Amino acid sequence: MSTSSAPDTPSRVTARYWIETARPLEEAAASMAGEQSTGTFVRVAGETEELRERFGARIESLVGLGDAAAPSLPGAWAPPSGAVRRRTAEVTLSWPLHNFGPSLPNLLAAVAGNLWELEAFSGMRLLDLSLPPEFLARYRGPGFGIAGTRDLTGVRARPLIGTIIKPSIGLSPAATAERVAQIAAAGIDFVKDDELQADGPQCPFEERLRAVMRVLDAHADRTGKRVMYAVNITGEIDEMLRRHDQVVARHNTCVMVSLNSVGLPALAALRAHCEVAIHGHRNGWGLLGRSPAIGISFIAWQKLWRLAGIDHVHVNGLRNKFCESDDSVIASARECLTPMFPPPHAGCRIMPVFSSGQSALQAPDTYRALGSVDLIHACGGGIMGHPGGIAAGVRSLHQGWEAAVAGVPLAEYARAHRELAEAIAAFGG
Repeated sequence: MSTSSAPDTPSRVTARYWIETARPLEEAAASMAGEQSTGTFVRVAGETEELRERFGARIESLVGLGDAAAPSLPGAWAPPSGAVRRRTAEVTLSWPLHNFGPSLPNLLAAVAGNLWELEAFSGMRLLDLSLPPEFLARYRGPGFGIAGTRDLTGVRARPLIGTIIKPSIGLSPAATAERVAQIAAAGIDFVKDDELQADGPQCPFEERLRAVMRVLDAHADRTGKRVMYAVNITGEIDEMLRRHDQVVARHNTCVMVSLNSVGLPALAALRAHCEVAIHGHRNGWGLLGRSPAIGISFIAWQKLWRLAGIDHVHVNGLRNKFCESDDSVIASARECLTPMFPPPHAGCRIMPVFSSGQSALQAPDTYRALGSVDLIHACGGGIMGHPGGIAAGVRSLHQGWEAAVAGVPLAEYARAHRELAEAIAAFGG
């Protein structure tokens, strides 16, 4: 566990953490490095200096951030008597890649693993990861990403306007197809299953896919526009591969997967087999990301899934119905648009999906904060609940984004655009 910053020949993985501890900071950081590489609570036979130098995690930086008034998490160590001083800090560790190789599951065991259980810490959060390009030799990354998604949908120079089939669950395959037919006729670019709708007996996957694709094929024949349908194929690995093949046979262009439910190896297996875009749903994310005192940041989390092969991922939306701040949402979306590796390996950019309580009203602020139209704006109630109907809801989204890109205030643009004016009246409160 050297603290040297001298360059190493082997490629290295770097991870940055926030920590809270009653131990001296240097001692706490050293315990992290030892626990996740060569060490245990005592020095053991065979743990030579040469072995530690070659395989030990290295402390790259340690920056104190101030004291904490109380422990953020239970079960943490405290001195048996006397005043307790709990310090917070950011610590950056690195590991030689040869410890675990370019393997996402084993990478996760190294950078996370037992760290969150160490009693020396009353708080710990993984903030970011930096991975060497050797991972690209093992993992495929996104098959379509931003440019490929635009190719599949034919949508250029603006966001994809999307929606979710509602009610989330309870519709039959025929009723689902009827709802999708209405949505497609309204001019939508993208429609997705809710994450709760996969292969239940009320709406079996095969019947739903067949019914929905029948109406989307008819719509494409009439209009020349192929709506992207993110059909939920979440399941066991063999089920996902089989469902993927059915999707391809039906000439659909997208599948949806609940990422936290299937895991990194399953997603990587799907990506190796996949011929269509993979829409990554992050349901369950709050368990990992909501507490500032434990877990993993979205910035670190999404890098793993980008390498495994997703093309889109949800980032929440501005003024969403959940607990996430607007600053956090925008930081997440920017990261999706940022290359993971330096040239010539710069790829792996994916489409952020803004969702949760969205309507035309968020378009100007989203564009101003993100500075890009490379996103899917998925609006449920903002489209389906528009007082003028579904088509008016879709038009209001287009108008909101036209105003945003032109730099025209929403209220001013709405004077000449009825659907936008109705959206402002309906959703402005």
